[in-house]
Amino acid sequence: MMKVGVTMLEFELILVGLLLFFVAIGVHIVIALGVTAVLGVYFAYGDFGMVQKLVGSTSYEGLRNYVFAVIPLFMLMGEFISKSGTITDVYRGIQRGLRKLPGRLALATVMGNAIFSFVTGVSIASAAAFTRIAYPEMKRHRYNNGFSLASITGSSVLGMLIPPSVLMIVWGILTERSIGQIFLAGVIPGLLLTGLFIVYILSAALIMPKLVGLNKDGTPIASTEQIDDEDLETQGSVLWSSVWLFGIIATVLGGIWVGFFSPTEGAGVGAALGLILAITKGATLKDIIGTILSVGRTSAPILLLLLTASLYSRSLAMTGVTSTIQDLFLSTGFGYVGIVLLMMLIWFILGMIIDSISIMLLTVAIFEPIAVSLGIEPMAFAILGIIAIEAGLLTPPFGLLVYTVKASARDKDVRLGQIFYYSIPYWIIMLITVILLLLFPGIATFLPNLLF
Repeated sequence: MMKVGVTMLEFELILVGLLLFFVAIGVHIVIALGVTAVLGVYFAYGDFGMVQKLVGSTSYEGLRNYVFAVIPLFMLMGEFISKSGTITDVYRGIQRGLRKLPGRLALATVMGNAIFSFVTGVSIASAAAFTRIAYPEMKRHRYNNGFSLASITGSSVLGMLIPPSVLMIVWGILTERSIGQIFLAGVIPGLLLTGLFIVYILSAALIMPKLVGLNKDGTPIASTEQIDDEDLETQGSVLWSSVWLFGIIATVLGGIWVGFFSPTEGAGVGAALGLILAITKGATLKDIIGTILSVGRTSAPILLLLLTASLYSRSLAMTGVTSTIQDLFLSTGFGYVGIVLLMMLIWFILGMIIDSISIMLLTVAIFEPIAVSLGIEPMAFAILGIIAIEAGLLTPPFGLLVYTVKASARDKDVRLGQIFYYSIPYWIIMLITVILLLLFPGIATFLPNLLF
């Protein structure tokens, strides 16, 4: 098959090295994936007609596969709900309910992010939204700035773990696994991670009350305006928003899980309900059109990424690179745990320099078959991988979530190093969750096995 004067191993190393080189010098991941795939097939077969067939068939199958529509539709649902102000109302209600607990604003941020994750599916969107919603309140109550922003940064990873997550959808498309099952697999790990974040914040608030604006005796450091005296109109808005939000979540995810409609149909229903909610909350025609255009600008590059990733994945399979890399991993002698840890190390390193979706596109088509051959349950590996990839977004020096929060905060008194430092406990908790999933895969597989 080889039409160039190199061995198969040398060819495979060149192909993978070329992709990494493109990424390292700043070439956009879409171009890097596409060019590498085309060059790989051409040099392997020496036939440009084969390249044309690969590009044509992959593009046709990608465009006709309506599962790709699930991404922009879920993003549209999240944007409509976010623009309606519902999340702000729910956050206000949560912090009111937690008013007797130390660190209630940070706790409300974690819980609010967990709830918001059920409608947004994008961690960076969660980070930006809650920086604007929660940080001014925490700053007013004299919370430590780094601790405040770290609670937003850490809990925003839930946006990619709790369904409907864009990463879950991408994982399902790349591995040809059921998106509905992956959604279910993420629920218990997502709630577990939320619970561990809450335990950490409560512990930190009790051990170091100054972090949450309290003196050692539990009194506020400075007198602040209380939120307890909300009027009936505000309370009514919180109740109305909560009913709408949980109604949409139950309808969309419940409908998918019981098989009433597919993930794509569920996303369409969610987008329609989100639109109705936005209209009832006062959204204008201009707001609606702006939201649709914004989602289009955000989702179009993702869909193009998926198309070129499919092209790259096929080229790896056609040229034998995938099987060689799998054999290389399995021949290391590291064993079950060692190989998974090696994968996680690669994910952490990539997370420092590129975004989550790009990391998936580069690695999942290779790593997932290796994990399955080792006997790891596919649903558990999917959630384990998503958490590990998201942990990379908290890792210095280029943790994208940290930069997102810093930019959204617009506070000159906060340094990036502070946010990275106070984000360490969240990173450790995510690592603990990954280890628990590795040891007890039933955490992820219980619900899919129960309903499918």
